[in-house]
Amino acid sequence: MSGAHVITVDWGTSHLRAFLCQTNEQGNLTLIDSVTGLGVTKVTSNFEQELFDRITPWTQTYGKLPILMAGQIGSSIGWKETQYLACPTSPKSVASACLQFACREHQLAIVPGLHCSHNNNYRDVLRGEELQVLGWLAQDISRAQGRHLICLPGTHTKWVLVNNGQVLMFKTAMTGELFDLLSNHSVLIQQPTSEFNEPAFKYGAKYTLASEFGSFIHGLFSVRSKQLFNELASEHATSYLSGMLIGSDVRAALNATEWNFNELVSVNVIGNHQLSEYFTKVLAMQGIEAAIHDVESVTLAGFSSIVRDMRVMGLCQSSSKAKNKVNSRTNASGV
Repeated sequence: MSGAHVITVDWGTSHLRAFLCQTNEQGNLTLIDSVTGLGVTKVTSNFEQELFDRITPWTQTYGKLPILMAGQIGSSIGWKETQYLACPTSPKSVASACLQFACREHQLAIVPGLHCSHNNNYRDVLRGEELQVLGWLAQDISRAQGRHLICLPGTHTKWVLVNNGQVLMFKTAMTGELFDLLSNHSVLIQQPTSEFNEPAFKYGAKYTLASEFGSFIHGLFSVRSKQLFNELASEHATSYLSGMLIGSDVRAALNATEWNFNELVSVNVIGNHQLSEYFTKVLAMQGIEAAIHDVESVTLAGFSSIVRDMRVMGLCQSSSKAKNKVNSRTNASGV
């Protein structure tokens, strides 16, 4: 399969990111080209048209390539809804549960999401983040041993527990969404800014890290009151709020009953680099060392893992075979 081509698509709520990739002898994907497009909630025509408008230059060159998609494109608001696999689950189980279908003579597949149940019968779901977890596992064979905790910061932060190569369970925190709502639609922030102030950030994080249960919702108003009494500069309020929210997120992870930080082989953060640094800063305040991993390389490794497993099942074919089929049809038509 060395030299075969495949198109992978990370299709979220806000953005579509498509990647033209080539495989090597080990089945790993190498990025050749990439394009961006509209996210699931922003597509105005239909998903098929949006996708092929972006990738047509590639298909004209390489023929009918297999296309692997992940993210919200497989949700109830996406193109075709895929199932949520129950945890614990393995990388091979994810690959085997991909929803396969044909479109414009291309072989398409959408990666399923995951769900789990907590001890209190609360159910949790994720869709899209499984790609980074699989990629992180695929990058180092030693990660298939022991218990590891992966933090995936974002609009909805995911804390994922991996045990002996399987996704055991995960927990979701609406940290990013709360930050956006409170920054832009509340009285707390009068002058939103993207400028980061580390002392203010750690000031906010320290508050929630040291809080008793239930005091977070009361402490939030300190973002406003500290500005009123000149204890917090208005231009630093956004950083303070960010620290409070991430501090609360980390505090909940530290107190989770589903894992014990002292028994973990490693703690890992995968996401936007700046946001990942914020989480590692707060973890460090509690004496927890966490490794940051590049989200793009991990995502590509996740796609590689799924493509390798799916090829065993006969989904993906080499671009040369696809082009031969195109040529044979063209010759048969006499063109």
